[in-house]
Amino acid sequence: MPQDELSGVDDEIDDTDDPGTDEQQGAELRVDDIDDPIEHLLRGEIEIEGRMPYSSNATFLVHVVHEGRSHPAIYKPMRGERPLWDFEPGLHRREVAAYRLSEAMGVGVVPPTVLRDGPVGEGSFQWFAVADHSEHYFTIYETMPELHDRLRDMAALDILANNTDRKSGHCLLVPERDGSPATVWGIDHGLCFAPEYKLRTVIWEFGDEPLPDHVLDAAKRLVDAVPLDIATLLVDDEVEAIQGRATWMLRERRFPTDPTGRRYPWPLV
Repeated sequence: MPQDELSGVDDEIDDTDDPGTDEQQGAELRVDDIDDPIEHLLRGEIEIEGRMPYSSNATFLVHVVHEGRSHPAIYKPMRGERPLWDFEPGLHRREVAAYRLSEAMGVGVVPPTVLRDGPVGEGSFQWFAVADHSEHYFTIYETMPELHDRLRDMAALDILANNTDRKSGHCLLVPERDGSPATVWGIDHGLCFAPEYKLRTVIWEFGDEPLPDHVLDAAKRLVDAVPLDIATLLVDDEVEAIQGRATWMLRERRFPTDPTGRRYPWPLV
């Protein structure tokens, strides 16, 4: 099944005992300035560097090379997915749908992500965020109040996408660089868009706060219609559920709370 199909690729790239870091993998990140990340991801040649550690599904670090420039990306092929009883096959499509939903909301908290064929078949390709991995949601929230609005936007996305797995480590801090301020990106959105309410997140600190106006405006648009480029990646009841959650937002107008204390993913980080 998937592991058999992927074994040839594993044989090619598994040349170390411990793939815990880029240096240990022998993968040197080649990070060039790119004007249009989406175009780069869609049109570039794919070079596999290795499998990412600690992933339940096959996840590859790749370099995308186009017109002499290179940038790393994360490739999640459908053929590397483990079947789940509560999600339809195609978690990679949910990765793309989460990016497109973030863009449709106008919050832009997910790195550019595209759907295309790769060395192991169709998958999602997500722009690699060159982040400080010693930081995560809990440390960012405690020490960087200037990024709280960004975290609020991420929480709003998770509500609409019904994210079942917002771990602290899925919030990546990209430090200040070349005059650009520090920012936070959200990753790992394969377990999103279930029709049933299944929110599991570490982001509860904004519970019962008013939802920002731009989030309510986005919810209004989604109640009217879910953009076609998102809807085509999901099944009908998942699309209708997005509109149901948008309707809830407009009615409640506040971030939800967790009175049970159970709506946390595991592990937390």
